[in-house]
Amino acid sequence: MDTLKQELKENIIECLNLEEFTPADIADDDPLFGDGLGLDSIDALELIVMMDKEYGIKLVDPGKSKEIFQSVEVLAQYIAEHRKK
Repeated sequence: MDTLKQELKENIIECLNLEEFTPADIADDDPLFGDGLGLDSIDALELIVMMDKEYGIKLVDPGKSKEIFQSVEVLAQYIAEHRKK
């Protein structure tokens, strides 16, 4: 699971062009939106595309994105349970 979390942090930084961050700057339980990384709804769409491209996960219920994108910890757990790649 730690490898997946590290990979996710790297993918999030690359996908969203968060050049001011390194994976070490993102704690597993940091909120991705709001006070955490400060991501917005456009970033959520980018993360949905990244999940499909990198892990073969199509988010059929966009309403679940708020729950899934709480933190790297929650996102990694969801990907581990649903990945097809």
